[in-house]
Amino acid sequence: MTVTLRDVRMIYGTGTRQVRALDDVTVDFPPGAFHAVMGPSGSGKSTLLHCAAGLERPTAGAVSVGGTDLGGLNETALTRLRRDRIGFVFQAFNLVSSLSAAQNVALPLRLAGHRPTPERVAGALDAVGLADRAGHRPSELSGGQQQRVAIARALITAPAVVFADEPTGALDNRSSRQVLHLLRRLADEHRQTIVMVTHDPVAAAVADRVLMLADGRLVDEVADLDAVAIAARVTELELAC
Repeated sequence: MTVTLRDVRMIYGTGTRQVRALDDVTVDFPPGAFHAVMGPSGSGKSTLLHCAAGLERPTAGAVSVGGTDLGGLNETALTRLRRDRIGFVFQAFNLVSSLSAAQNVALPLRLAGHRPTPERVAGALDAVGLADRAGHRPSELSGGQQQRVAIARALITAPAVVFADEPTGALDNRSSRQVLHLLRRLADEHRQTIVMVTHDPVAAAVADRVLMLADGRLVDEVADLDAVAIAARVTELELAC
């Protein structure tokens, strides 16, 4: 499923305190590909992701997901689209501490009024290599395992698009590799659209393409670069800001 942004602008504040977080950004995220978004701090990375995912409405411009114009949806319809067609993975995991891994994975379906079968939940956990941790609570899991539970939770609804905001930011190197491998598989094997915001050139190097933002503008797009080359390009942008 393609995610499209056309001339998207996001302005926070008013008057002299006005901040333009996105400045007429136009970009397509086609299906079956892994897209990374990078840039200096304050460049608009997370704002772009939030607008693309329908978590925030832009000040101007158009966002569409699978051909559906998000601007034309009321809050109920927008919530339904996010619930049914979009998965989210965040740096902070956002697991419910009192629930087991299996219960956390099942939560999106229960909130939608469905009763997930044990087989479906077990399948989601098995897909992230945690079938044997179904009864464990978050406090009994490592950071990497918690993030993999969060990915299983994002996948339980079979979303067409997965948005990931710094998914490896709180993880060690080994856990980061596992999470990136999972996201890579979603694009390669399931043809899902993956959009990941990251500050880590090693993480970005796993993606098919890397979009570079600076001062709210899309200033570059690179592909087939290793982590060293990506880091060098980000450094150039930081020095230019």
